[in-house]
Amino acid sequence: MEKYQFPKGFLWGGATAANQMEGGFNEGNKGLNIADVLPGGKDRLNILQSPGFNFEIDRNKYYYPNHEGIDFYNRYKEDIALFAEMGFKVFRMSIAWTRIFPQGNELEANEDGLAFYDRVFDELHKYGIEPVVTISHYEMPVNLVKEYGGWRNREVVTFFERYVQVILNRYKNKVKYWMTFNEINSGLIMPIMGLGFAIHKEDDKYQPTFQAYHHQFVASAIAVKACHEIIPDAKIGCMILYAPVYSYDSNPENVMYALQEERFFNYFCADVQVRGEYPAFIKRYFNEHKIEIDIRDGDLDLIKQGTVDYIGLSYYMSRTEKRQKSDLESSQGNLIGGVKNPFLKASDWGWEIDPVGLRISLNQLYDRYQIPLFVVENGLGAYDKVEEDGSINDDYRIDYLREHVKAMGESIEDGVELMGYTTWGCIDMVSMSSGEYSKRYGFIYVDKQDDGSGTLERSKKKSFFWYKDVIETNGEKL
Repeated sequence: MEKYQFPKGFLWGGATAANQMEGGFNEGNKGLNIADVLPGGKDRLNILQSPGFNFEIDRNKYYYPNHEGIDFYNRYKEDIALFAEMGFKVFRMSIAWTRIFPQGNELEANEDGLAFYDRVFDELHKYGIEPVVTISHYEMPVNLVKEYGGWRNREVVTFFERYVQVILNRYKNKVKYWMTFNEINSGLIMPIMGLGFAIHKEDDKYQPTFQAYHHQFVASAIAVKACHEIIPDAKIGCMILYAPVYSYDSNPENVMYALQEERFFNYFCADVQVRGEYPAFIKRYFNEHKIEIDIRDGDLDLIKQGTVDYIGLSYYMSRTEKRQKSDLESSQGNLIGGVKNPFLKASDWGWEIDPVGLRISLNQLYDRYQIPLFVVENGLGAYDKVEEDGSINDDYRIDYLREHVKAMGESIEDGVELMGYTTWGCIDMVSMSSGEYSKRYGFIYVDKQDDGSGTLERSKKKSFFWYKDVIETNGEKL
């Protein structure tokens, strides 16, 4: 068994999102966000983006699992106690924008929502767990989508800034680790969640997408600058969905295509938020697609001044690309495409399993940016079976996580500055992409089924005890 020297103070923990776990969608004066109007099922994103869909009309036509989630809103003390039992150093979570500003554009914040997160943070600190807070995690207020068109509208920057000022001032003594937008680059493939608007076949996807991105970059810089001013000892990062792109073979045409795809998806958003400027390759893309962004005076200076302290990343799989794909089987996972890699096995949901890809990713990112990295999402979605004695023997999850922790250990030996590791879905919750409960990631099983049945009772899986050992030994016991 290899032993790795993880840094002293390495931030071991777990990761979640408010919209997938909190529930309580109409409690505490909370408003509707995008996730609240996502039906359950694998076709949920297509339904949400269909021109005829209307939540107020169709709310009785579908089942909406995010409305209840796993009821963290009312059971947070129980769940945090379980995280503490595993020895979490940090807990990654998000604040639901619509708990603080239910419509998104109010002048005054909702005290009920602010008080809820006070209670959560206090409970975490009771056990010595530091919160890592994502400011915006697929939770844009529905009102801002309907009335303003999401991030396409410059006015949303003002609403976001008001929200940021409120939460930074409110929680300045309780939260030291922040991130701006979850998987910001996901808007390139999933604009309805990442950018707050749908793209239909007849739409011009280029202009509105990149105008929305510019507004998010400005908003991110505003948040970074505000965090540095309000909480000088805090760290605030960006967060990207990272999947290294392999060429299918050594054909230079495919190698170049893979490079272009990697730069576009993995580096465009990170370059702006880390380096503080638009990369040269995206300027060529804008020229070729006749994209003209409305950049106001001072925007580029603000983006330059508002660069992040670290990069948070999600890593689930790599991606293999070939310019002409018609003769090859496709691969789908975490909403990204590509062709099937013959050297990799896949999960129950077709996500290719590639631990070495995590080491590649960390080295690529650190070579490019030379700032600390933080793996804030990684895990295996799988079907779990509860045995007659109540045990859940998820050795497949342990094997998956073990190999990825080893890959992090190797990357640290390579010289990568790695802050921590928070596994995705440390407690079972609603899947963002498919709206299923049966796609489970957690160390903690939640008795909730895809049809909404179940008791919500929590129980420990075999992986619970494995991860506890990993944390206690700082990665030495794998």
